[in-house]
Amino acid sequence: MLQWFAVVSIAQTTDPLDSYLKMAAQNNPELRATFNQYLAALERLPQSKALPDPNVMFSIFASPVETRVGAQQAGISLTQAFPWFGQLSDQEEAASQLAKARYEVFLDVKNKLFFDVSANYYDLYVLEASVRITRENIRLLESFRQLANVRLESNTGNAVDLLRVEMELDELNNQLLYLQDTRLPIQARFNELLNTQLPVAIVLPDTLAPIAIADSKNILLDSIKAQNPMLKSFEYEVLALDAEKEVARKMGLPSFSLGLAYTNISPRTDVSMPDNGKDALIFPQVGVRIPLYRKKYRSMVLEKEYLKTSVSDRKENKENQLETALEKSWRDYTDAVRRVVLYQRLIRIANQALDILVTQYSTAGRDFEEILRMDRQLLRYELELERARTDQNTFVAFINYLTGKQL
Repeated sequence: MLQWFAVVSIAQTTDPLDSYLKMAAQNNPELRATFNQYLAALERLPQSKALPDPNVMFSIFASPVETRVGAQQAGISLTQAFPWFGQLSDQEEAASQLAKARYEVFLDVKNKLFFDVSANYYDLYVLEASVRITRENIRLLESFRQLANVRLESNTGNAVDLLRVEMELDELNNQLLYLQDTRLPIQARFNELLNTQLPVAIVLPDTLAPIAIADSKNILLDSIKAQNPMLKSFEYEVLALDAEKEVARKMGLPSFSLGLAYTNISPRTDVSMPDNGKDALIFPQVGVRIPLYRKKYRSMVLEKEYLKTSVSDRKENKENQLETALEKSWRDYTDAVRRVVLYQRLIRIANQALDILVTQYSTAGRDFEEILRMDRQLLRYELELERARTDQNTFVAFINYLTGKQL
């Protein structure tokens, strides 16, 4: 038994998986990185709606320019540029839509993380269930060995029966060791998803409660088209590109600048006159930027058009991929539901058959090989039942991921 892997099997009303999902949401580094990218995208909003920085120029005349009221010694000017009307609001709209797209990417990463944690949790459950079932089967075979030994000592049995039991026990004990070793990589992956420094005690239910899907496949497909975060991300990217195209168009229109200039004038000493040495303050200064090179701005608009077409095509391709994934997952989900019912029925029949065979061997000493064969079938059915239960819940978790359902 692995000492550091602690599994606590409890029966309680709350689903322990929820606490692990919360832990992963808080600790997973990839999810934190994606959220910080969203926060960084939000910081582009104040940048996008800000005016260009004002331009300040200082000038000192090496050779003062003489004027009527004195010599010009130095000057300072301040100019503020203003883009075409509405360009700043379009830039803000583009940044806002890109931030929304980044948030949808964050949601997709979160939903994928929740699916990975759930799938890994179900793998841990089926592994522990397999260990428990194998141990129970080993105890059952040990009782068969005692029964075969009693019949052999009373000269009513066969030594081959005892050897057959020993062979079965050796195989099962080896399988049990393999199952215990399998805990290591699954536990490591679980810790990786939760980003825990030390192994945690995994709380698993005694019996996994199957989760059913209430909606039809068509409703799920509609949910994917309406709610899948990646599809919504593409939609926001298209809106952002629409705004960026408008920005590019307005960049091809004139922009304006307003300013003022101040010139320092030293007074004349050779004459006394009104306003002698009075500084000159000139206001306003008006400038116009004329975009003469039209090809550059036309290319900027066409660039956004091509990018918009590219994003639309990617969205269509993603839609097709999600629809295909839903079809496959729905098939596997319904198959898992059928297998749960099937193996529950087969287990009941196998138990009845095994009881009859054990009774016959106890009284008549025959069909011992059939007992072992039926025991192997029963073991397989029990393992397959647990696998079917976990498959059902795993496919439900994956379908929730496809539809963008918030957990």
